[in-house]
Amino acid sequence: MELIRGLHNLRPRHRGCVATIGAFDGVHLGHQAVIRHLLEKARAYGLPSVVMVFEPLPREYLAPLKAPARLMSFREKFRALEALGVDRLLRIRFTEQLRHKSAQSFVDDVLVAGLGVRYVVLGDDFRFGADRQGDVDFIKAEGERYGYEAEPTPTFTWQRERVSSTRIRKALAQADFDLAGQLLSRPYSISGKVVYGRQLGRTLGFPTANMELHRLRAPLSGVYVVSVSGAGMINAPAVANVGTRPTVNDSIKANLEVHLLDRECHLYGKHIEVTFRHKLREETKFDSVEQLREQIGRDIDRARQWLAVN
Repeated sequence: MELIRGLHNLRPRHRGCVATIGAFDGVHLGHQAVIRHLLEKARAYGLPSVVMVFEPLPREYLAPLKAPARLMSFREKFRALEALGVDRLLRIRFTEQLRHKSAQSFVDDVLVAGLGVRYVVLGDDFRFGADRQGDVDFIKAEGERYGYEAEPTPTFTWQRERVSSTRIRKALAQADFDLAGQLLSRPYSISGKVVYGRQLGRTLGFPTANMELHRLRAPLSGVYVVSVSGAGMINAPAVANVGTRPTVNDSIKANLEVHLLDRECHLYGKHIEVTFRHKLREETKFDSVEQLREQIGRDIDRARQWLAVN
């Protein structure tokens, strides 16, 4: 899949395509329905398929501390869309200028002049442009003027409820990993590069792999039984903490630390994938590092007990 890094990198060869626009956070069942529609139309027209996304997400740009937690990083999104067979991913930087760009201007400059779209696939609730003034009806009406077609993809439901990133975040917050996995069509995981941390876990006797989350907040928080893949491992059992480490850290930024069970942890610089299986407890601030050490030992014991019967 080709990554086009910004509107300024659009070239004449990129003109003529079937396109869709959205956040695609999670690439869940609803998003997958949109992508199937996109690929069907791309094949019918004999043109490349293009997915347009914004980075950062508009809500992250406008209110970073209040924006919903991301389900996936941009890298994870790229890999998920690539696996579905999308030809091109256009990453548009969300800026103050883009924030104030009218829906009309977006259609004129991006869809028509930039991409030369022949067909636009949209979610039925899609809105865009300054003050969210553009919608599906607007894009369809402009299509009659410019000579492209546009149609929404019907809402995708699961168990009589709409599939959405919000619904998945709620399931993760409740540690309902079965429901989250059904809505995503895969177990929920976080992948990233292992980086150097403060080495506190090693000092406590529980060495951890610290991962870059590439997001301010994670969609879950607490201590979990997880499995780890990558760097030569396949579903290695582990215990993970997701949160702000209140006992030793005053930061508001979320961290992910993983302690592998029954194996050494030499993962610096490597990419791993952490799949969440069971929640052990909420993240807690302890009065001392020694209390934290004792609790980690109990967490590992409980994780082993859970793994023994699951």
